[in-house]
Amino acid sequence: MAESEKSVDGLELSKEWQEAVDSRAELLRYLKEQVPQIFCLKKEPSPQEEEELMQNRLLHPLECFLFGEDPQEGLEKLKHGSTSSQFCGRVFKEGETVYSCRDCAIDPTCVLCMDCFQDSVHKSHRYKMHASSGGGFCDCGDVEAWKIGPCCSKHDPGAATAMVMDDCVLEPEIYERAEKLFRILLRYITDFLVWEENFELSAELQPRTKENTYYCVLYNDEHHSYDHVIYTLQRSVNCDQNEAHMHTTLIDKEGRRAVKRGTLRSCQQAKDLIRSNSEHISLQPLRVEILHATVMAHQTFAVRLGSWFQKVIGYSVGFRQAFCQVALEPNVDRDRPCLISRLMLHDARMYKGSRKIVHELIFCSMLMDTEFKRLFAIEFTKYYKQLQKDFINDDHDRSISITALSVQIFTVPTLARQLIEEGNVIKVIVDTVMELLHEHLDGSNRFFFLGYNSDKFSRIQVIFHDLRYILISKPSVWTEELQKQFLKGFRVFLGLLKWMQGMEEVKRQLGQHIAVEPEWEAGFTLQIQLRHILAMFQDWCSSDDEILLLAFKECHSVLMQCDNQPFHREATDYYMCKHILHIRPYKVSQEPASIHLPLSRLLAGLYVLLCETGAIKHLDNAESYDFTQLAEHPLRCVVLAAQVSAEMWRRNGLSLVSQIYYYQDVKCRDEMYDKDVVMLQIAASKMDPNHFLMLILLRFELFEYFNGSCSSKDQDELMQWNRLTEEMLYLLIVIIGERYVPGISQVTKEDVTMREVIHLLCIEPMAHSSLVKNLPENESHETGLETVITKVATFKRPGVSGHGLYEVKKEQLVEFNPFFYHYSRSQHSKAEESQKKRRNQDGNDKVLRPPVPPAFCPAFSSIVRLLCCDIMIHILRHILQRAAEDRPNHWTEAMIQRALHLIGQALLEEKTQLEDSTMEEVTFNFSQKACAIGSEHGKSLFVLLSKIKTLPSLEAQKDMVTWLLQMFEIVKCLREKSSPTVSMSMETSKPEESAQDKEKAERKRKAEAAKLHRQKIMAQMSAMQKNFIESNRMLYDNMPESGTQGEPVASTENCAMEQRELCTAIGPQRGPTPAERDVLTCILCQEEQEVLPQAPAMVLTACVQRSTVLTQCRGKIPVNKTDGPGTYPLFMSPDLAVGTHTGSCGHVMHATCWQKYFEAVQNTTRNRLHAELIVDLENGEYLCPLCKSLCNTVVPLIPLEPLTFNYENAEIIRPHLTLPRWIQIISARIKGLKSVTQDNDLNAECSNDGGSGIGGTTGLYGEGQPDFRSILSFGVQEPRKFSDSIAEMLVVCATTVHRVGLKTAPNELCPRVPLMAWNTCAFTIQAIENILQEEDKPLFGSLQNRQLAGLKAIVQFSASQRLKSPMAAIQRHFTDMMGVLLPVMGRKNTPSILEIDCFHLLVGLVLSIPSLYQEESVDLQPSVVSSAYNHLYILHLVTMAHILQVLLTSTDFPAVGDGEETEEARAAAEFYTAVSQHTARLIPDLSGSSVAQRVKTGIEPFLRCAALFFNCLTGVHPPEELSSTSVGPRGQMEDLCTYLALPFNVFQLFQDYRDTVSPLLQKWCGSPAIAKALKGKTQLVSYPRKRNRLIDLPEDYSVLLNKASHFQCPKSAGDERKHPTLCLFCGAMLCSQSSCCVSKLDGEEVGACTAHAANCGAGVGMFLRIRECEIVLMASKTRGSTYPAPYLDDYGETDPHLGRGNPLHLCPERYKKLNQLWQQHCILEEIARSLEVVNVMFAFEWQML
Repeated sequence: MAESEKSVDGLELSKEWQEAVDSRAELLRYLKEQVPQIFCLKKEPSPQEEEELMQNRLLHPLECFLFGEDPQEGLEKLKHGSTSSQFCGRVFKEGETVYSCRDCAIDPTCVLCMDCFQDSVHKSHRYKMHASSGGGFCDCGDVEAWKIGPCCSKHDPGAATAMVMDDCVLEPEIYERAEKLFRILLRYITDFLVWEENFELSAELQPRTKENTYYCVLYNDEHHSYDHVIYTLQRSVNCDQNEAHMHTTLIDKEGRRAVKRGTLRSCQQAKDLIRSNSEHISLQPLRVEILHATVMAHQTFAVRLGSWFQKVIGYSVGFRQAFCQVALEPNVDRDRPCLISRLMLHDARMYKGSRKIVHELIFCSMLMDTEFKRLFAIEFTKYYKQLQKDFINDDHDRSISITALSVQIFTVPTLARQLIEEGNVIKVIVDTVMELLHEHLDGSNRFFFLGYNSDKFSRIQVIFHDLRYILISKPSVWTEELQKQFLKGFRVFLGLLKWMQGMEEVKRQLGQHIAVEPEWEAGFTLQIQLRHILAMFQDWCSSDDEILLLAFKECHSVLMQCDNQPFHREATDYYMCKHILHIRPYKVSQEPASIHLPLSRLLAGLYVLLCETGAIKHLDNAESYDFTQLAEHPLRCVVLAAQVSAEMWRRNGLSLVSQIYYYQDVKCRDEMYDKDVVMLQIAASKMDPNHFLMLILLRFELFEYFNGSCSSKDQDELMQWNRLTEEMLYLLIVIIGERYVPGISQVTKEDVTMREVIHLLCIEPMAHSSLVKNLPENESHETGLETVITKVATFKRPGVSGHGLYEVKKEQLVEFNPFFYHYSRSQHSKAEESQKKRRNQDGNDKVLRPPVPPAFCPAFSSIVRLLCCDIMIHILRHILQRAAEDRPNHWTEAMIQRALHLIGQALLEEKTQLEDSTMEEVTFNFSQKACAIGSEHGKSLFVLLSKIKTLPSLEAQKDMVTWLLQMFEIVKCLREKSSPTVSMSMETSKPEESAQDKEKAERKRKAEAAKLHRQKIMAQMSAMQKNFIESNRMLYDNMPESGTQGEPVASTENCAMEQRELCTAIGPQRGPTPAERDVLTCILCQEEQEVLPQAPAMVLTACVQRSTVLTQCRGKIPVNKTDGPGTYPLFMSPDLAVGTHTGSCGHVMHATCWQKYFEAVQNTTRNRLHAELIVDLENGEYLCPLCKSLCNTVVPLIPLEPLTFNYENAEIIRPHLTLPRWIQIISARIKGLKSVTQDNDLNAECSNDGGSGIGGTTGLYGEGQPDFRSILSFGVQEPRKFSDSIAEMLVVCATTVHRVGLKTAPNELCPRVPLMAWNTCAFTIQAIENILQEEDKPLFGSLQNRQLAGLKAIVQFSASQRLKSPMAAIQRHFTDMMGVLLPVMGRKNTPSILEIDCFHLLVGLVLSIPSLYQEESVDLQPSVVSSAYNHLYILHLVTMAHILQVLLTSTDFPAVGDGEETEEARAAAEFYTAVSQHTARLIPDLSGSSVAQRVKTGIEPFLRCAALFFNCLTGVHPPEELSSTSVGPRGQMEDLCTYLALPFNVFQLFQDYRDTVSPLLQKWCGSPAIAKALKGKTQLVSYPRKRNRLIDLPEDYSVLLNKASHFQCPKSAGDERKHPTLCLFCGAMLCSQSSCCVSKLDGEEVGACTAHAANCGAGVGMFLRIRECEIVLMASKTRGSTYPAPYLDDYGETDPHLGRGNPLHLCPERYKKLNQLWQQHCILEEIARSLEVVNVMFAFEWQML
């Protein structure tokens, strides 16, 4: 009823508004009444109530007005007639993963959301993924964004619908109503969102009575930190810490928050207080406004209306068009902007929440419609300058600024061109930049950035992105208007470059070092921003010859207007080798120079394009361009770099060094160094070669040096000249040899990339990412590497660590140029070394010949004349002469190397020309000049070369000189045509071959000598060894021979018998313990010591940790109970929920050495910064001195007692010590001990047992009740005596195990200390068995030495533990444990057979039974024979209990064929029948063979653990078969049974001990807990237990990202960025590093991962942070480290934080390694190691993860 009333109400209201003369006034009047009643009325508003009231009273009537009927019916009709939108338009949240297709995207800003990508064709292309910074939207459906596949399958319009999207028009009536309503509401929204504090409400909204209720509203800013705001609020509005924190969080999230409600006066006071308190902290006060409650209500509703608009616009294309029409329609008052422009212009003053709503409205309306997008773009461009200025002055991030929308409109190619034609957007953008940077101009109209504001400057840089977006796709067709407007924009851009030309000039500092480093970063930041823009302008120009010519002329004319670093002296004549150069002098070392020459470089780029396109022939007055003048500044810049390299500018500080570094670095060199080289090549092609070289010598300040008119004895000056000569020769090599520029020679961009890659790989094999980093990117962030890499390199896949590497192919090495111009100094020497080494390995000479370069284009062909001109010959002769005369300090090897390279270049050029043309055509005559010039004095170049060949100091260049002399010969033959080239090259290679043969022979001779020398030494060592053995024969007699496993001679004569004895660990047939002398070296003092019980203790480093590696109930960690014996640690539950693992790195120390080391560590670590992150001193942690593993205790080494077993005694005792008799004796002993001891606790328990206690044994085992001391009659001996230090170490280790395992305070007297020692022993063995099984390794012989040593030490430590604990306590533990097997000895809370882990029980019983032999007056322990029987019967009993466990918990019995029934199957069937009777037939009927097979599978892990345990305890060698994996499962089982003295048919036990076991079986099965379990009321653990592994991860990483993108945090509904994190132990997805999921752990606040790790991994965790693509290892609340994720890209590299964004795939080997890291309990160790390596300055709060 209420529902219908509500809807009638809405419809009636809407009719009233519709029929009213002034609908707007009516609607506003209604809002005036309703809005203040709903919002901001109560002091503590309820969001839910507000939402309901708003929906019913406001939005419902508005929807009725919109549809003219019930909204539900209207919506149904609308849906019926409309089609889905082709655009996706999903707006990205910050951190959301987005995808871009490298093959199909028009530019890198074209992206897809996760869902569209998964359903698109691009999934199989080369894609990239990265995290969005928020604010963009999905381009699915935008045909202009993609070359192919613009739509995913969801948004594909398909052929059937034929895209009726834009034709789906609303009925005129609805459209008219929509337009009317939207106009009223959008204006209402705009008025309130652009509200200023001092505005008054309009008459329509003015309330009748104005209440004195105001709000003090605090706004977000980026100047004040969280803590500042919290502090201010606490001081100003009297709120507590939590309230202030909540306010601050919401202010940060929403952008504002009302922090006080009250009268105008009280709000004014609060405002003043907030401002004054915040001003103390920061120079700027917080922004606070006082708003009337009514205004606040309307603003709140306006924001909600924004969300409503988004919903309504989504209903229909018609609604969207109506909204866009209203938003963009011009204002009645022509001077005022339209509504959407008003909102845009006020954007910087709006708070976060309202900005977000406005931006989302624009996204879902205007940007989803092509025509309205165009109109919006024009509005945006119109106000562009103002919007950018507002953004610069705003302090919010760009992602929440309206200016961020530029990427959505400027990157659309058609729109960009329209904006250039209609609004000259290039000019608008560049003008904006110039206006904002105008303040940085100096008096000469050049930039000077001293004291600039870096924040403001970084905001201005963002504007350059917009210019890049506009230029992203060049036009294929030029209209006249586009040409005109583009050139206008280009001219303005040249104006910006003019301000940069010659800026920040430097002058060489003489005498004193510079006092203050000048500012240089700003200039280079500008250069980096312009790098792609310059390339794009050149690209646009090159697409049309006419524009290219006009652009070149414009650029030249602007360059001619520049007057930076002018000449100050008149031109003079310079003479050299009969050549005269008339030029003005300029010394870079004395006058100012600048690195910034963007105009000169742009001109060089345009000139090359003119040559490439052929437009150069249309250039008017080409001869009028003075290239000497044009090359002047680039040449100075190159000279400046050379002088800095020659260390002439040391006093100018690091800033200049940094500038030169960037000038030649891959980030800038494209538009800096490379273009300077191009400009010099242009000049070289236009000038007389002699004049050009004279100019180079002049500017390098080497003219007089080479003219022979100056000399010096000053070492520094000579060194300077040498360095400058090296640099000058290097420049000449570059000018002549670097031709890989399209336009300078006939090469493609692919050839250029190929050459770059070859040279990078010549340094060393490189990973794909390193190659990408060293290659220049284009505007789409592409390097072109993928297209060429397979042609030039082979890929080597990575192993379990490291990354894939590319190695250069052998055939590509001919391209190698040791003087490649993009090499840095270090790269040059590395590459040279690497290539020489490679040639040496291949048996070639070490000559690094100059490669044959491609031919120059005609316009540049004259450059090669430099090589054979007079000045070049003069320079080369001058250098070689100095070397030939061997004048010290006047030449360097590097200089000679460069000179030889130039000679090689010249000879190759001449050879190429002679081969390609006839003799008469070739004017290149280097070889003739080299032989002729200076020959009269015997100083021709050719003669000098022959001279330096013999110089000892130039031995390294000898091969090169030889090759050059051969080249002279080849060229000479070509000139004389005396013989064909081929035969000549054959002849010339002969001396080379003979030299190689000599070298090979020499190498062979040396190898033979080395071999003889080795043999001689080996013979001497062998003799010494024999001598040693002879003189120490005693020692060697006691040692086992290698390979015999230390088998002592048995007393029995029968050899077969001996073999069998050796392979049984327990019982009367057990083998002897061999004598093994253990001499170990202390890693600290390096002294050797034998491990003996009475000697000072030797200890092993060890780490004790709680572990859930074997758990069968992940996530359920039991709470330690101390009440009663039925719980852990006395009994381990079968699900192994949490155990205590003790591992060791296997390093040994003296106990005393360790104590000193530990104390020293404690003292030094306390003073070390952040050392507590690595080791927790309070918990006794330290790092192993040798391998730096994390340790927290030491385990004393206790040697095995060598013994030979007395088989005769054993045989005599056998008939008297049967199982029933043994049980009677044990029972009698326990009963006797209870009556003797005065322990009240035990007496009380005895009396509680009443008649059903141990006395009950009489009825069970016959009448002859044994005596209290009968147990001693089967053999006793004195217990072993240990030295005090071993005893002390036993306590140290046991206390740590107890403390860590039970998470309790250290207490060595606690009765649970021995229990924990036995538990850690059992758990560690189970963990090791698990690893061996998992890795399919044999049980014995495959453990690492450290694991084996650790395991033996732990077993012996646990066995010796009873000697250090009160005997009464150990006897009580034994009794309680025995109560499980002999129920008559049990107590009320003794667990049933299904509630315990049998292996823990076995270890506990075996290690505690010797306590029964203790007498009051004398310490005794069982003899070897007694122990053998004790072990045998305990194992048999526990094995039978375990067989029952397996049977009762199994459901998956194997189906077995009807073969012949074996003895084993019959025994199994009989046993099964008995169990079935005892359990009231709660188990299904099964065949005997099925039962037998299932039981054997189930008990195998238990038997394997038992074998490991008894091997370490007794030292009896296992059968060899257990040391190999090749044996079948039956054989393995048989050997295990043999070793453990069990029948192979384990059911035989029940028959052998039928009388004893039948009543036991009945009692075991009769437990109420078993009946409950079999009825399915409790969870059972089946055997063999499930082996835990890390969860399965998808092969493709994008599947995980998809999962993360759909992850919803269970505790928050907000859309703020989340860090979905996956637990690799259990697969839980967590919300890490987020305040919403913080919980309390031990009274401390921790993040979701820490809390989860405490439950899932007992404090240890392994998580995959999905968006960061990295593993986080956690070990405690305060410790963690990152680890590479097991996902690799196609190049074998990991990608932390998805920095490269390549597709990633799971690497099984690495994931397996992670699994091993976990299962081997090495996570703590890995964390400690990584923290030790990484020098942590600021602690990361791991607990908040």
